[in-house]
Amino acid sequence: MEFRTRESKNVTVVDLKGVITFGAGATTLRELIRDLLAKGKKKILLNLADITYIDSSGIGEMVHAYTSVTRDGGELKLLNLTKNIHDQFEITKLATVFDITADESAAVASFKG
Repeated sequence: MEFRTRESKNVTVVDLKGVITFGAGATTLRELIRDLLAKGKKKILLNLADITYIDSSGIGEMVHAYTSVTRDGGELKLLNLTKNIHDQFEITKLATVFDITADESAAVASFKG
């Protein structure tokens, strides 16, 4: 998995690319979230438009990321899920946990403060 971070207003947008699977992808995501929190970035928007596949480990890592950011007083939201990935979030009922949108401007505006 590859990623690029950028700032939009006071929100850190992370453009993810590739797969989030057991091993490298999940580890990269965990380290990325840990690094952003260490830098004081607490408003995080993960753009999954270019994620082609996510396995159960990847979904578990997304839950861990959400928990870590929330526990640290922040917000983590998801943007541009592909149909297959959105279906996985629906099946696992995680679509009711995560704030998921397809509009970046609306997502950035929805963060508190």
